[in-house]
Parts: sequence; C-alpha cells; structure tokens
Amino acid sequence: MTDRYLSVARSGVRELEIKRSRFLCALAPVTSEEAAREFIAARRRAEPGARHHCHAFILGPEGRTQRSSDDGEPAGTAGIPMLEVLRRRSLTDTVAVVTRYFGGVLLGAGGLIRAYGQSVSDALEVVGVLEHRRLTLVEVTVAYDRAGRLENDLRASPYLLHETRFDASAHFSIGLAPGEAPAFESWLADLTGGEATTTELGETWITTG
Repeated sequence: MTDRYLSVARSGVRELEIKRSRFLCALAPVTSEEAAREFIAARRRAEPGARHHCHAFILGPEGRTQRSSDDGEPAGTAGIPMLEVLRRRSLTDTVAVVTRYFGGVLLGAGGLIRAYGQSVSDALEVVGVLEHRRLTLVEVTVAYDRAGRLENDLRASPYLLHETRFDASAHFSIGLAPGEAPAFESWLADLTGGEATTTELGETWITTG
C-alpha cells in the first residue's frame, strides 16, 4: 500500500505547434473514471473542429486504473506515449487530453509519438504537480497562553501542521508519517512542559504541495 502519490495541481491547457499541426494538451485532476471521461467529453465539445482528441488517464493512489486512446491516430502513436509521460512522472488521479488540428504535413509514427508525449510534458510544466501523503492525524490541545509560541514552533518543525482551530482552547491538527509519533510526543512534551494533550484522529490523505 502506497503512502504517497502525485497529481497535477490544477486544470490547464498548453498549445504546441509542430509542422503546422496544433496540439492542445488539456490536463486536469480527477478522482474517478466518470470524472475523467466527463473531462474528455468536455474537451471534444470545446474543440469541435479538431480531427483527434487523444487521451490518457491514471487513477488511484497506486495507479491501478490506466486508460488511453489514439482516437483515430495510428495505433500506439498517441494515447500510449501520453500515458508513458504520466507514468514517468509518477502521476495519478490525472487526465490528459491532446486535441490535434492537422496542419497538412504528415509527421510519421515517430513524429506523432514525440509530439503527443512532448505536448503532455510541456503542459505539466504549466499546471504543476501536488504531492499527497497518507498520514496519521493527531490533534494537539493547549491553553491559549501557549498557543502562539506552539504554532510558531510547529511551523518551524519537521511535522506537518494541517489545521488550526480555536474554541475554549487552541487545537492543532498535525500530520505524522509512520514511525514519527514517539519522537513527536517527546518533542511536544519538552516544548510545553507536558501541558499539551494529544488525540489520534486516524489516517487520511493530506495534500502537502
């Protein structure tokens, strides 16, 4: 079971022109096959005059769902090269659609493979990537008079400060990687003189950027 995966940070489109053919790569974060196919359909509607709308997507923290389509291009020259770019970048929960407007110059199989792969690679540089980690959430509760210093120390520490909440006391939600809990408990006890209390909230996926 994986404890970390990457996805695209946001939706975006990047255009690439090769020998008068235009390649528009649209990327988006998705968490289901239905969402991926809805995005593909939306790209078809957005560019109705294009000859091809090739796609690739990978889903799930372990990337178990992988699909691709050449959409009329020669077999293996579009969808698979796009999928390979996502694999090489260790991306999942991501869909890529490359819309091609034919420019009148044949690119050949090798040229198409390079063009579709480069289109996805270039678009990834535009939209960016997010890291997602499976962490154990621990809620730390302290009195208000210790909250300001503790928050500063938490932000400067190697531990992930996920959320803060204030009511009768100050509450900090901390994400801990496997094996970090004992060191964190000791660090917290030393920092607060043992006055902070902790409650384990369970595991969850947290986007860490």
